[in-house]
Amino acid sequence: MEKKLVYTGKTKDVFALDNGNYLLKFKDDCTGKDGVFDPGENAVGLTIDGVGDVNLRMSIYFFEKINAAGIRTHYVNADLATTTMEVLPAKVFGKGLEVICRYKAVGSFYRRYSDYCVEGQDLPAYVETTFKNDEKGDPLVTKDGLVDLGVMTAEQYDDLKDMTQKITKIVADDLKEKGLDMYDIKFEFGYDPDGNVMLIDEIASGNMRVYKDGEYVDPMTLNGLFFA
Repeated sequence: MEKKLVYTGKTKDVFALDNGNYLLKFKDDCTGKDGVFDPGENAVGLTIDGVGDVNLRMSIYFFEKINAAGIRTHYVNADLATTTMEVLPAKVFGKGLEVICRYKAVGSFYRRYSDYCVEGQDLPAYVETTFKNDEKGDPLVTKDGLVDLGVMTAEQYDDLKDMTQKITKIVADDLKEKGLDMYDIKFEFGYDPDGNVMLIDEIASGNMRVYKDGEYVDPMTLNGLFFA
């Protein structure tokens, strides 16, 4: 099948296929700073051999579970030999939207709202949305903001929130079976030509905050525990 490079990303390259779908090529480049891996950074900071492979493996594992649960995603299939994943075409909301689901008050949530909570307290699958914009620090945006700015409809937001909570439970329950506690996770969503919301991008260790016995598990260690 013919493929044509359409986008070079920090951790993935995107190719257009002649069947109308796209191919994501997972790379070993990681975001970070001064040679230290940090999923929150906005620039490539280092290369870790095999990280593209393990990110693809985890994405395949969860996308197949999520598809089986009847939740719409862009995942079609994958090839570990070439570290690629075939996906359905999808448009992003606005210029890119990140969706975080939180089970615990940690990180930026705690920094913002520490007057009203204690660090680590339980949250009821709290969903928040941020615009992808490095210069503006990924600003938070509410449902009303998304609707009033024409980024999505109220119905699309309600679907996005419901899907986020269901997907988060699938991932968290799976990690729980391995003795791991997920505190929060970050997703990206888009929509198909009919406007249906769908999970896109990847589901990798770098997008989730996970603890074991009260101790934070860094993404590379999590990969080892997950596939042990």
